[in-house]
Amino acid sequence: MSSTELPSAPASSALPKVSPVRVAEGERLRSVRLPGITLTVRSRPAARAGLPPALYVHGLGGSSQNWSGLMPMLDAHVDSEALDLPGFGDSPPPDDGDYSITAHARAVIRYLDSSGRGPVHLFGNSLGGAVTTRVAAVRPDLVRTLTLVSPALPELRIQPTAVPTALLALPGVATLFTRYSRDWSAEQRVRGVMALCYGDRGRVTPEEFDNAVEEMARRLQLPYFWDALARSARGIVNAYTLGGQHALWRQAERVLAPTLLIYGGRDQLVGYRMSQKAARSFRSSRLVSLPDAGHVAMMEYPEVVARAFQELLADTGELSAVTGTAVETAGS
Repeated sequence: MSSTELPSAPASSALPKVSPVRVAEGERLRSVRLPGITLTVRSRPAARAGLPPALYVHGLGGSSQNWSGLMPMLDAHVDSEALDLPGFGDSPPPDDGDYSITAHARAVIRYLDSSGRGPVHLFGNSLGGAVTTRVAAVRPDLVRTLTLVSPALPELRIQPTAVPTALLALPGVATLFTRYSRDWSAEQRVRGVMALCYGDRGRVTPEEFDNAVEEMARRLQLPYFWDALARSARGIVNAYTLGGQHALWRQAERVLAPTLLIYGGRDQLVGYRMSQKAARSFRSSRLVSLPDAGHVAMMEYPEVVARAFQELLADTGELSAVTGTAVETAGS
């Protein structure tokens, strides 16, 4: 079954009622209907009028909530919005059942075109890193800067700890895993996800853990949860095999926007060794290595990611435009 086949999950109009999505203090959620998709957008009020827009795109199995720790730290610099990709968070499945990297990138582009917010400071983590790389390559007019946190770009030798996630791409595996894990509690599942994604689980507060358990319990009620996860994993694997102009590394070389690369030394899903290849591939890049971080540095070390982004703004001259102060840019 390919990622372009029609979904087996019910249409969004027939979905069951589930508990509402958590909204942090200062955040707002709204639903945006676009051709073939409906997107949930999480936003924060800008600190003042005229700030440049930013858009955040989550990773596989994540949601816009993954950016709730970072966004308030950038309130003084950007006007923040985060998307739930189709089939994730509070966004229903796409009408055509397409969860490929190209389809996710198309969803981001459709939103930016319809909202008129571009060009934006574009952020992506994991799957979202691959998606935003493609967006920046094919639509440079929509991107001011690109910030990638552990982007899921092709690796010849994937880490053993990433193999179970990759196996979800195989037909039938998600169904088998669902049966195997049917007695697992939401708490058990969250502990497993955090063990895989965090470099140091001790950085997770009790409140953050409880919120994650609540969100996991909500998602497990969605009939399309495993379908969206499996087909998106298949989309990543398929993208790894593409050659020519559609190859992700080839598209990385085409990105014109100044790019911030953030890699965690304890990342069990994206190899830390790929950071050097990324630094060589993106033509205007700066690399930030966090030895103790895992796969979701923006959740583990949001203050470090925020500071690195502010330095990127300063180096590109954007920070002076935002703050109205004089900033000496790199090379001046």
